[in-house]
Amino acid sequence: MQNTFSTIARYTYSSEAEIIKGRLEAEGIKVFLKDNITIDTDPLVSQAIGGVKLKVLAKDESKAKAVLNSISAYALDDNGNAVACSNCGSNKISLYSTINSFKSLVHFIIGFVFGSLPLSARYEYKCDNCNTIVNFKKQ
Repeated sequence: MQNTFSTIARYTYSSEAEIIKGRLEAEGIKVFLKDNITIDTDPLVSQAIGGVKLKVLAKDESKAKAVLNSISAYALDDNGNAVACSNCGSNKISLYSTINSFKSLVHFIIGFVFGSLPLSARYEYKCDNCNTIVNFKKQ
């Protein structure tokens, strides 16, 4: 049982998994990635094969999950503080990509037609509770 693996997370892109892998390894947890080479070769198959699997030894599963839970899922400012919604005061602010200009629309269409990632993207922070677009100044 000590040498079996547990999948603790799945990611669409290997870059996300590599960041979390580094965080877990900093805590002394051995981490293994599955399907990362396949997805690096062809990112469009990520959804079909279930993404990049982040695996740890079964004995380290609870410690790894505790580290994952300590990582904030929502937006933080440069000081590490949660960003608050100006409308409802919630800290559940997420980053979304948008197509709100002609340039981003053209790049999206080119990426879609040629099966590549968009050359340009715009992002905005949005409150998950009230859907208000949140603007905050970076310090």
